[in-house]
Amino acid sequence: MSDTTCHMSISLDGFVAGPDQSSEHPLGKRGGELHGWHMGAPGATADDEAAAAWLMRPRGAYVMGRNMFGPIRGEWDDAWDGWWGAEPPYHAPVFVLTHHARDPIVMEGGTTFHFVTDGFDAAYAQALEVADGNGVDIAGGASTVRQALAADVIDELTLDIVPVLLGSGERIFDGSQSFDFEPVEVLHSPLATHVRYRRRPRA
Repeated sequence: MSDTTCHMSISLDGFVAGPDQSSEHPLGKRGGELHGWHMGAPGATADDEAAAAWLMRPRGAYVMGRNMFGPIRGEWDDAWDGWWGAEPPYHAPVFVLTHHARDPIVMEGGTTFHFVTDGFDAAYAQALEVADGNGVDIAGGASTVRQALAADVIDELTLDIVPVLLGSGERIFDGSQSFDFEPVEVLHSPLATHVRYRRRPRA
């Protein structure tokens, strides 16, 4: 599928990550509570497995923010190559938004991290080019998803709505003035309600 997709877990009060991201708390404090549905938490069901298959379907390229790539701020620590170990789950080029240049990092399994310093539009254009019709995914975090929504490039948005209240953290809809998507599929379990939205037909 050549669509641009985005798949995010979100709390009832609208946060996709908790506050104070660090090496100890990659998703921010309490942010891990949003992901139990696909991380083996008790109560997961076949519907959670189906939603996880949406999340993990292969894509031709990915765009992510620096905060999602790691907790490093400012100039790079060249020893850091992401949260995911030697073989990240992407198996495709990943374009990381950053203000600090860095050479690409080639990982096992086909993932190469490319560091883009000239903004979301440039990273997305590069991802489209190398995806070769196999689709681009906006992998997060919150700021990158907000930029993708503002650029109006997302064709399919999946939200895993988790019944927790985080109280603070990172939101994806801050600054949004409209929501031009319609639900096309809903799955649910005790851990999450998974809503897959498609962009509404344009006039």
